[in-house]
Amino acid sequence: MSQLGSITAEKEKQMALERQRFQEAKAKMLAQQKYKRVARTAGHIALNIVVALIVLLPLLYAVSIAFMPSGELFTLDMNILPKHPTLENFRQALQKVPLVRFVVNSFLVAGLITFGQIISCSLAAFSFSFLDFKGKNVLFMLVMATMMIQGEATIISNYLTVSGWNWLDSYQVLIVPYLTSAMGIFLFRQFYMSFPADLEEAAKLDGCSTYRMFFTIIFPLSRPIIIPLSIAFFLGNWNNYLWPLIVNKKPEYRTVMVYLANMVGGYNTKWNVVIASAMLACLPVFLISLLLQSHLQNSIKMSGIK
Repeated sequence: MSQLGSITAEKEKQMALERQRFQEAKAKMLAQQKYKRVARTAGHIALNIVVALIVLLPLLYAVSIAFMPSGELFTLDMNILPKHPTLENFRQALQKVPLVRFVVNSFLVAGLITFGQIISCSLAAFSFSFLDFKGKNVLFMLVMATMMIQGEATIISNYLTVSGWNWLDSYQVLIVPYLTSAMGIFLFRQFYMSFPADLEEAAKLDGCSTYRMFFTIIFPLSRPIIIPLSIAFFLGNWNNYLWPLIVNKKPEYRTVMVYLANMVGGYNTKWNVVIASAMLACLPVFLISLLLQSHLQNSIKMSGIK
């Protein structure tokens, strides 16, 4: 019995040693995995920082130029950061020209065009998605075909048309030609095609008319597509340059992009003032994008859940 007990004790001791070795090997393996995971994460973060610096370097240098005096900018030295930061460039941008008026014009034009595009595109997409009429598919294909035509190809005919209507040098010439978008109609239609057929049937059983169905059911459910399209439409119309340059010659109807382009030219261009003006012009758009960021994320989540 004593010999059997000693053999059992020895086996238990060996098993305890094996368990201890197993625990040590497991802890060592977990430590190695944690080290690799931390190193991989640190490498990704470092790579992201390097890429972000490369991408943001022009923007950061532009911000630096906006606060840089002319004496530091036009030198042979490579001045990355201003040695004597100043707000004189912003003061000149606001006092020498009516920059605020141009920004307001751009806000007015881009805002009204965005509103018109959202309404017209959603209504057209509703017709192509929920209504049945003869030639619907052919008409939709014709609308999509217009996306293959560059805007520059029709700019002369459009100019002659609005000139014949005596619309030059006015707000309507900046707004009316852009009140719809073939891309917007396509995106709205694709979004509406994902709606269940039971929704339309239930609305008809409740006695909803076509207009009531759109404005009380379909349009409120379109928020996931309205918000990102509104941002895209607004930014696109805010940056529009060629058409406002051609159709408007009076300063009171000039947009901010035309003003910024007119600041550049010849050998007397004050680049620090130009950059400061550009920073002021970008600030409202940046604030709008920042304010709508949470709504944009919620729209993406809602569309994903849907």
